[in-house]
Formats: sequence, C-alpha cells, structure tokens
Amino acid sequence: MTVDLAVDGVSVAVDSVGIVHAASLDAAAGTFTGVLGPNGSGKSTLLRTIYRSRRPSGGKVFVDGNDVWCVSSKVAAQLTAVVAQEGSSDFDFTVREIVEMGRNPHKRLLQRDTAEDDSLVTRSMSLAGVDRFADRTFATLSGGEKQRVLVARCLAQQAPLLVLDEPTNHLDVCAQFELLDLIRSLGVTTVAALHDLNLAARYCDRVVVLHAGRVVAHGVPADVLTAELLADVFGVRCTCVLSDEGANVELRIFGSVRSAASRTEA
Repeated sequence: MTVDLAVDGVSVAVDSVGIVHAASLDAAAGTFTGVLGPNGSGKSTLLRTIYRSRRPSGGKVFVDGNDVWCVSSKVAAQLTAVVAQEGSSDFDFTVREIVEMGRNPHKRLLQRDTAEDDSLVTRSMSLAGVDRFADRTFATLSGGEKQRVLVARCLAQQAPLLVLDEPTNHLDVCAQFELLDLIRSLGVTTVAALHDLNLAARYCDRVVVLHAGRVVAHGVPADVLTAELLADVFGVRCTCVLSDEGANVELRIFGSVRSAASRTEA
C-alpha cells in the first residue's frame, strides 16, 4: 500500500497542557480520511501538525515519505495543500489571482508565471467549477463558492496531499454535498476534519475518531460509527442502519444521552 500520509505518535502541548496525545493515522494514496470528534477533541490541532502550522511536542509526520518538520517550508508547501477553517477570507483579489497563488511553492522569488502555470491555473479552476468566476473579486462570492476557489488553489499547487479543516462549516446543505462531491471526484489523497457524521460516513473511505486528544477508533465508517461509540464519544443516542450490503452506514440521531438520563430520573 502506498501511503501518502503517516502520522506516527504525534503529541501536542499548548502552554504545558496536553491537547493531542500520541495520535497515529495513515492515509493511503487516493483515499479520503475523515478526522472526527466532539469540539475540543484535538482535530484541528492534529491537522495543524500535518501542514506545519503547529509543531508537535512528540512524534513525526511523513508526507510522501518526507518528514514535514525536517524539510523547508517551500518543500512542505509542495507536499501539502490546505483549506483551513474560514476566517477573515474577504481577500481583495480576483478568483484567478487566488488560484494563481497555488503555483508559488514551485517558483523562485519574483519569477513570472509561465505558459504552463497559466494552463494549470485555468484547468484547476475548470475542475473546481469556478472558471466562470475568474474575474470576480473573491469577497463577492458565497461561502460555497469561496471553498471551491480554495480547492482550485490547492489543485494548482499539485501537492500529493489535501488537508481540509471543517470545509463544510457555514455552507448550506446543497453546498455541503456539492463541495464533498467535488473533493471526492478529484482522486487526491485527502484528510478532512468533519463535524457532520453522516457526511463522513457517506464520503470517507476511513475515519479516525478523537476523544480528549486521543485516537479511540479508526477504520471504515461502517465498522467505527456504532451506537456505542457515538454515545461514549459524542454523547448522543442513535441507531446505525447499514446499507449496500453493509458497506455504508446511515446514522439516525435522536438526542443527547444526558438529556435522556435527566428525563428518566425525573
């Protein structure tokens, strides 16, 4: 098995407080891996160690066989493309200019774009379905359109690994499906932190579940996302319905475990 990503025993401490504890995960070439867990479980922190935003206090991260913390930032950007959580993203650039930034890790300082760069940027926008927005200012786009532009920038970057931190946040239901359909169709090795468990079950080849900074389960969604795990980790009551001869799972969530216990006691 070709492994584009190997996270080996990574730990992270912030102000001497442990956030992630000896977490490990693998992502094989061309697969979609979901990182799941309740708020505060360490999902975003773990992803930051992969794209060199947060140095781990222990363990190693390898992308395409390279220790990402032992290579230059330029090489690291050639290895991993990132769509981080949306914050202040009203860039005063056109869509094409945003996508062109994906070529920067492959160029020398002040080097002009080549015809090959231009062709790759155009192709990346077309694949992401944003070519019709090429001349629009990024700030004028909807949330779903912005996320597609950022994916197009990642495609132009030509990295073997795509990391997304809660990419469906703030998107309406239709835009969530459209964005994940796009990402799934690319065939790029992808690791994404996701909040929606049914979206994770639908789109991910494998999932990794974090709880209090530790990996508590990993594997194919139909095996991992059980009623017992969701009660223990997420605190919700649900039933899990297998479909496609057990290959997929649909989660039907009824409510909070604590709320149900309180009503019973009352």
